[in-house]
Amino acid sequence: MANVIFFVSYKLKKGASAQDFLLAAEKLNEGYMSKQKGFISWQQVVDGETWADMITFETMADAKRVEENDIPNELALRFYSFINLNSCKTHFFTIEKSY
Repeated sequence: MANVIFFVSYKLKKGASAQDFLLAAEKLNEGYMSKQKGFISWQQVVDGETWADMITFETMADAKRVEENDIPNELALRFYSFINLNSCKTHFFTIEKSY
């Protein structure tokens, strides 16, 4: 079965500190995301003002479970506090081939 990438692009709120945002993401990863069933990795990329998270899971079911069970916790609320939520675009990509 092919791995899946949960891909979310977004912009940070005006005035948000990228350094503080990355620290919040690291804490969210360590305290929650990396402990989810099927989690493989989380990469954060940026192009100018547009950020994206590429979170790889073993299966589509694992990826969808995290999206659907996104229960706000202190770590997630801190992470989301930096993001302009109206700018979020979410996709689920199946990895067809890796080189």
